[in-house]
Amino acid sequence: MKRFALVRIVLMVLVAHVAMVVHTLAGLVVGGFFPSLAMCHTLYRTWLRDEDDRSWSAARSWRVFHRAWKSELLAANRFGWPQAVVWALLLWEYWFVQRNDLGTAGFAVSDILLAVNVAYALFVMASWAVRANFDEPTGWVVRTAVMMVVARPRCSFMLAAVTALAVFVYWKLPGLAVALAVIYSWGRLPGMDVRDGRPGNPSKVGSGA
Repeated sequence: MKRFALVRIVLMVLVAHVAMVVHTLAGLVVGGFFPSLAMCHTLYRTWLRDEDDRSWSAARSWRVFHRAWKSELLAANRFGWPQAVVWALLLWEYWFVQRNDLGTAGFAVSDILLAVNVAYALFVMASWAVRANFDEPTGWVVRTAVMMVVARPRCSFMLAAVTALAVFVYWKLPGLAVALAVIYSWGRLPGMDVRDGRPGNPSKVGSGA
């Protein structure tokens, strides 16, 4: 039975990968990537909270992803594109400093920009997990993600370490959503564990429930 359950988990991850690629293309990439990214987090969160049956079929995994993707087309793009623009500017500034001789000050600025880019990457990854877990306004999600990065150093460290090791895997299999798994294990985010909703252990209800 354990082997069967493991195969089902692998199958769900495979479906998430295929669904992310298909739905990204369905949204002509620019309109489909961020909803697909959001729905990967929603899919895994929903699965994590399904304490009674985690042996999901491929059809069930696809249905959960597809229904959530359609409902998030606009909201996920409104959330993701501003992040992408800010990150593009930060990366361009880092590239500019690296490519031009700015003297001694250039080395200091380069180090600062590298640290800012790493911190921003951690924030972006945390923000999608927070967004999938809570049905709250964007401002609240942003503040909570920032606090997650600062107040959960072990979670931030694991995010950085796992991301550094999984860049190639992310490139080949974007549906893995490693960030959500790390936050589930080390972030102590209320409402992500199904047991948080039981009597005596209240929590907010996330949008992916």
